[in-house]
Amino acid sequence: MEQSFIPIKKLVKEPYSKILGYPKANSRQLKSRVTELEKLKIKSVLFTGPTTIGNLQILGKGYVGVVVLAKKKNDIIALKIRRLDSQRSEMKSEADLLSIANTVSVGPKLYSVSKNFLVMEYLKGEKIEDWILSLKGVGSAKKLKSVIRTVLEDCYRLDQIGFDHGELSSISKHVIVDKSRSTLIDFESSSVNRRVSNVTSVTQAIFIGSGIAKKVQRIYKIAQKQKIIDVLRTYKQEQTRESFDNILKILKL
Repeated sequence: MEQSFIPIKKLVKEPYSKILGYPKANSRQLKSRVTELEKLKIKSVLFTGPTTIGNLQILGKGYVGVVVLAKKKNDIIALKIRRLDSQRSEMKSEADLLSIANTVSVGPKLYSVSKNFLVMEYLKGEKIEDWILSLKGVGSAKKLKSVIRTVLEDCYRLDQIGFDHGELSSISKHVIVDKSRSTLIDFESSSVNRRVSNVTSVTQAIFIGSGIAKKVQRIYKIAQKQKIIDVLRTYKQEQTRESFDNILKILKL
């Protein structure tokens, strides 16, 4: 199928209707969603990305929604579509959380929101696990350290404002790495009402866990696990810049 932007009015027809009203919507629901998109000034959608639903490619799929590439006026954006079987009845609560993350320059920029749609900055790049797998040759360790440092600095800023991402223990799906930046994504499980664990979760996922940690260790030698655990324990007790800098030092970042 040749890739081209599909006008939103065509989304009420198959196979596109399966995405607009995932997993299944009636004609009334589909027409209502098109009207909603018109109010948000969304013109068209391009079905591309690493995730496949039926015979259509999309940017991603989660418990709350599916994400597609779309066009708002002449700008390319990421559009999150609320799933009809989601436990969430609206997208505003997630938009509010993303907006808070944006106040400390974390996450894709929030543009607008409606009941069933979240309009945000489109981030090019790869998920961090795929990016790490693609690293080869001279300079790989330097690139990897730079990305990890950036991610941890983002996590530290979130910790400082009492904002917990909620899913960073499985970091592979929640960081996008591009040539110019690396960014945390997907704030649907975030909270400002629970104990924060962003720095500790990411450090454990990258350096102690079984998935990405093994790949990282092939690229550069890290400290003994117990030393990492010790500095994380100190940071948990007192989340100061000094205790955070000690983590960076142990990790050779």
